[in-house]
Amino acid sequence: MKKSWSNEWISSVQPRKQRKYIHNAPLHIKHKLLSVHLAPVLRERYGTRAIPVRKGDKVKVMRGSSKGFSGPIEKISLKKLEIFIEGLKVKKVDGTEVLKAVKPSNIMITELNTDDKARQSKLLGKEKPATKKTESQKTEKPTPEKPKETKPPAQKEKVKKEKPETKKEIPKKEKSTASKKPAKTKVKK
Repeated sequence: MKKSWSNEWISSVQPRKQRKYIHNAPLHIKHKLLSVHLAPVLRERYGTRAIPVRKGDKVKVMRGSSKGFSGPIEKISLKKLEIFIEGLKVKKVDGTEVLKAVKPSNIMITELNTDDKARQSKLLGKEKPATKKTESQKTEKPTPEKPKETKPPAQKEKVKKEKPETKKEIPKKEKSTASKKPAKTKVKK
């Protein structure tokens, strides 16, 4: 991989090159790398599996020592690709408490922050409309269904299946050792 970041980089199996690609990536690419899975309810509603996380989204930690903790996002570090959740703290050696960093792959969005108009319009464009009943449908009485008539099962007639004509097999010619030409032997003079 080149020293500078390239959008046309072909992926490598070497972890050092993958880390270098992510480390040198510009912020607009790192923003996409901060995508987080949506809760099943939101996934069905918006028709998408993951979305870039924002400050104010309510998330739940799915993996790690803080598994099960949920709260709103307080801070996001684009440079380090870390997410900080309000109330999730860790004690330092000197006794002070600081926010604990969580990777985006270990959390799930349970509630979206739609304060931003651009994000709201993008999500609402994907939102599947809920099936709402109109007033005429609400006042309409359901029609009673007619009971289905049950007929005794008819006896199956046995029908002989005619085999379609198959191509006649042509016997393969057997190779015999007699048909082979004898090997030439060198004659001494």
